[in-house]
Parts: sequence; structure tokens; C-alpha cells
Amino acid sequence: MIAPHGGTLAYNFPSREERKELFQKAKFLKKLETNLRELCDAELIGFGAFSPLSGFLKKDDYESVLSGWRLKNGVVWPLPINLSIDREFSRQVKEGEEVALSYQGELYALFTVEEVYSYDKKREAQLVFKTIDTNHPGVGALYSQKEFYVGGKVTLLKPLLHSTYRDTLTPRESRKEFQRRGWVKIVGFQTRNPIHRAHEYLLKCALEISDGLFIHPLVGCTKEDDIPASIRIRCYKVLVENYFPQERVVLSPLPAAMRYAGPREAIFHALVRKNFGCTHFIVGRDHAGVGNFYGPFEAQEAFSQFKPEEIGITPLFFDNAFYCFRCGGMATSKTCPHKESERLTLSGSKVRKMLQRGETLPLEFTRLEVGEALIKWARESQKSLKRKVLK
Repeated sequence: MIAPHGGTLAYNFPSREERKELFQKAKFLKKLETNLRELCDAELIGFGAFSPLSGFLKKDDYESVLSGWRLKNGVVWPLPINLSIDREFSRQVKEGEEVALSYQGELYALFTVEEVYSYDKKREAQLVFKTIDTNHPGVGALYSQKEFYVGGKVTLLKPLLHSTYRDTLTPRESRKEFQRRGWVKIVGFQTRNPIHRAHEYLLKCALEISDGLFIHPLVGCTKEDDIPASIRIRCYKVLVENYFPQERVVLSPLPAAMRYAGPREAIFHALVRKNFGCTHFIVGRDHAGVGNFYGPFEAQEAFSQFKPEEIGITPLFFDNAFYCFRCGGMATSKTCPHKESERLTLSGSKVRKMLQRGETLPLEFTRLEVGEALIKWARESQKSLKRKVLK
């Protein structure tokens, strides 16, 4: 099986007995309240999904990631994974001190304070997101952070998101499942949108050249107007159950925060799936993009700046897929010679508007079962909204 990024899975989720003792210890430590985005990161660090990271970045690694897309030891790592604290807390803690990470008052992890440092939000935004525009959701999230970063090791005590979403696999569990199935060539697929015919087309193309498919939808922090994770998971399950060979697909949610960092996040998504055991990773048009902040193929081009062995997972580049009425099926601009007027493409915003109006999505865009699940959700959402207004 493919080695984790950096060579070793940085797993730090102790045994049940050890965690009982650590919970007792945590009750007497200083508490650092985190947000959901930071908790997503802490949880994935603990389970090894962000290997080789064993904690939140210290300053040398942070600066190296910003300027060169690598950790200070030279290992490719494109996104800063940081824990922010305010000025008051920075004065209360000392280097080497252990604190408890909490979310909404509950304890979830232990954190060893190894370094506290200041950072420039605008500089980070420009380097990571290529913009300082607060309309970019990643920039908005960055600007809402506290004033200082604190780097150090994370020890996970209790998962929140891995227990919230059923069938969520850790890297150890996914690797074990792939081995049980005898898979060698495994294609990973990242998505944060309800699955539609274009996705299905890409997945089935990938399935033709692999042993198995790992559908890994992101269910952590996303934009407010994104369709809820529970609905998206329902759509994936409906499609897999009805249109894919069950023995060749593993579906598991990924409780990660979406950054919308385009090229950098495409590399990041690939490395994370490598840690889960994938040998190949689908990179589509405008991967991890938002609005018009990145070029349509900028994410794919980002892979060319590294040697294949530095990434260690093979990217599969796909163009935007669509239904062509002249061809009578799914295609891309690489295979279809016909005009735009003869193709069906629907943006995410247009799909949401159609659902809000109760309109049936075209069968050329999505499978009937998926469309029905989305329509049902849209109707329930409108009823809920009306009840709130009446109150």
C-alpha cells in the first residue's frame, strides 16, 4: 500500500484507557476554546489525515509553507494549519505548557504549547488565497481569527465530527478496508457539492482504470450557502446504491474545513487522500475554487511545480463535463465538437434557485433519485423558514 505523506502516519489518538486518564488530567489544565474549523483540523491531525503534521504549525514551518509550499524540512505542504489565540491567552501560557482544547465548553484534545508567534493576516491571505478580498470565504475566515498563532503537538481525546457522521473512516480504517478488498490502484474523489451526472461521468472514467473508488465528500466547515452535508451524503448514497458496483466503491465523509484556496488546496486535497491510502486523485476544472478568484485549470497546473515523487500520488486531470444533446450523452470539450448552445451546464447558484422554486432538475444534469432528494430538502427548508418567520 502507498506510504503516507512523509513516510509515517502521524497518529495520535491514544487507547481508551489512556484517554480516560488524560481526560482527568485535562480538567485541571487551562482551557483554550476553539472554533469548529480549528476543531476539524485538530481531529484530523490526531487521526493522521494531515501526516506528516503532528500538531499545529510552528513559525519556521508556517513561513516555509507560505513562501514555498513546503515544510522547513522540504516536504511538500501547501496550506498553513494553524491554531489562533488572543493576546490575553498568549500572556497566560508558557512554552512547554499543556492546555486543553475545548469546543462549546466540551474537551476534545490536549495541546502542547511549543511556540507563540504573531502573523500578518493580509500577507497570509495574499500568499495562500492570492487575494485580500473579504468576499473570498477563505480570506473572510482568516480575518476573523485571533491575533496570534500557537504551534505545538495535538493529542486527540474525543472525536466530534468522526462520531457525528456515520461511516466516517480514519486513515487507518480506510487503508485496512482497501487491503481487505485487495485494492492496489485506488482513486480518491473530493467534492463539497451534491453529486450530479458530470461527477458520475468522471468517477466512472476513473473506475475503468482502477481497482476501486474512494468517494470522500468534505462535510466540515463550508460556505453558508452550500447544501448541508447530510443532504449531500444522502445524494451520494442514492447514486452509489443504484448506479455503481457496490464492491468497487467506498463512500466515507471527510470532516475537514474547506479553505477555497484553489491551487494550494488541490495539492492539499491530494496529499490528504494519499494518507487515506489512495494512489490516484481526481482534479477537476476549478478544483477548490470559488467565484472568479482562480483560473479554470490553475489547480491542475499547480502539480507541475513538483516532481511526481514529491507528491507521491498521481493526479488525474479532467476537464469540465456536461451533457451534449447532439452527442446524446456526457462529454467534455476534449471529446465533444459541438457548440455551447447544444450543451447542458448548470451552475451551483442556478441549481439552488431551481430547487427554491420547486423545479425538477433535468435528467441530463442529475439522476432522478438525486433530484428527488434535493427537491425534498428544498421543500422542507422552505417550510422551516416560513415557520421561523411566522414566529
